[in-house]
Amino acid sequence: MAGRDSLPEGSLFLGLDSSTQSLKATVLNNELTIVASEIVNFDSELPHYKTEGGVYRDPADDRHIFSPTIMWVEALEVLLEKLKPKINFGKVVAVSGSGQQHGSVYWKKGSHAVLSSLDASKSLLSQLKDAFSTMNSPLWMDSSTTKQCREIENAVGGALELAKLTGSRAYERFTGPQIRKIYQTEPDVYEDTERISLVSSFMASILVGSYASIDETDGAGMNLMDIKQRTWSKSALEATAPGLEAKLGNLAPAYSAAGRIAPYFVERFQFDKNCLVIQWSGDNPNSLAGLTLNTPGDLAISLGTSDTVFGITTEAKPSLEGHVFPNPVEPNGYMVMLCYKNGSLTREDVRNRCADKSWDVFNSYLEKTPPLNGGKLGFYYKDHEILPPLPVGFHRYTVENLNDVSSDALLEREVEEFDPPSEVRAIIEGQMLSMRGHTERFGMPNPPKRIIATGGASSNESILKSVAQIFGCPVFTVQRPDSASLGAALRAAHGWLCNAQGSFVPISCLYQGNLEKTSLGSKLAVPAGDKEQDRELLQKYTLLMRKRMEIERRLVEKIGRS
Repeated sequence: MAGRDSLPEGSLFLGLDSSTQSLKATVLNNELTIVASEIVNFDSELPHYKTEGGVYRDPADDRHIFSPTIMWVEALEVLLEKLKPKINFGKVVAVSGSGQQHGSVYWKKGSHAVLSSLDASKSLLSQLKDAFSTMNSPLWMDSSTTKQCREIENAVGGALELAKLTGSRAYERFTGPQIRKIYQTEPDVYEDTERISLVSSFMASILVGSYASIDETDGAGMNLMDIKQRTWSKSALEATAPGLEAKLGNLAPAYSAAGRIAPYFVERFQFDKNCLVIQWSGDNPNSLAGLTLNTPGDLAISLGTSDTVFGITTEAKPSLEGHVFPNPVEPNGYMVMLCYKNGSLTREDVRNRCADKSWDVFNSYLEKTPPLNGGKLGFYYKDHEILPPLPVGFHRYTVENLNDVSSDALLEREVEEFDPPSEVRAIIEGQMLSMRGHTERFGMPNPPKRIIATGGASSNESILKSVAQIFGCPVFTVQRPDSASLGAALRAAHGWLCNAQGSFVPISCLYQGNLEKTSLGSKLAVPAGDKEQDRELLQKYTLLMRKRMEIERRLVEKIGRS
């Protein structure tokens, strides 16, 4: 069977990750070892856009969050210039990428002509700055489309019907509701748009010099695609906006080629003219590839700007929470995912308030406070949360009778504040308890065989210890926390191989039996506790998790969005 040996000697595979706060690159050689990496941080390296955390927040509506589209264009140029001294672009045989999911770009009428005739003597920025019908791209952090979500759900027969059809009920950040809002509130922008891209297909479009298709995996994050047929759903399109299908173009499998790299990059950066651009996909699907997640009992937890939990399954069983997407590297499989908006930025907020703005102090607090935190439970929403759908706010409770094994005996009372060390443990334990509660409710494995942790906070051993204690399973980490750009580079190699073979080949044949010799292997970070006291602790965490889910349900009934 075709495998890693089929990759050309001396060839390079470029993976890019256009995320909320930065654009990253990871380069793999034909042995699947990382040979170069680079990053452009939007806030610090492109300060003229004046973004905070890569985004703009509407001062008139704190639910409305977006980014300047053109910033991503300029970031691509800056990144390639930074990579130039590190690698020979002529040796790159395939490039693929990852985009923050759900974000959308609106190309204005006539822009395809501009895109397909880029002049290599001029910057991308100067040529594409007027190519968009709106200069702002709605993002996954936006929660201003609650009204549009309900309208779309009602039009197709309810939230569960939409979930069964598209893999998810309507979520504010999903692209369909965002498109509907633009159609309703800025009809001129919608009318003047000839193509709507996701962040992933937008970046791929620049690289091929033509509109790239949306891939089937990222396309499932729009509330527009029939999850079983992997085609646009007529009823979802009609519920969203008129004439939408023509603006979306066709869907394509994630492993297929979007085309050859545009002459612009051949002339300006000396890429080989035969370099393939493999379909880009979303950041979480790329992480799934980069983590080589291929066993149904495994779970991955990504601790980044957003926190996500995902796994794989052979059948789609959508429900009212969580998401089902096609597996980007296994045409007949699916990935299941839960997403939290309050991730690293909310943890940083607690660090800044309670731990002298220092991760060292934060970790020392985490180490010196006991597991279970004396029954202190916290809910921390610096931004409007996705899961559960709760507004900005902080809620703290003390749970009593935790030593009693029956959860009926647990009594909670709301409190105003915790001392700083307890606050630190409460934000970590609270998120992990919520993840465990929701993954079990969503039908993900309980306990998982193992958890693979990725994202910035996965390098924090104190946090990983809590993950292992709360889930009751071993926690593994990968060599690089930026699994999305690594996954994109691996998918570039996989797509190149599928293209060379003329049909799909399993991605595992690239690394089977050789994982530890590549940059893809994972290592045990925290083992599962197997002593009696560990089992007792897990039992208590199970009670605390149920209590937390009960309090959460009451909060949603009282102040939730849906």
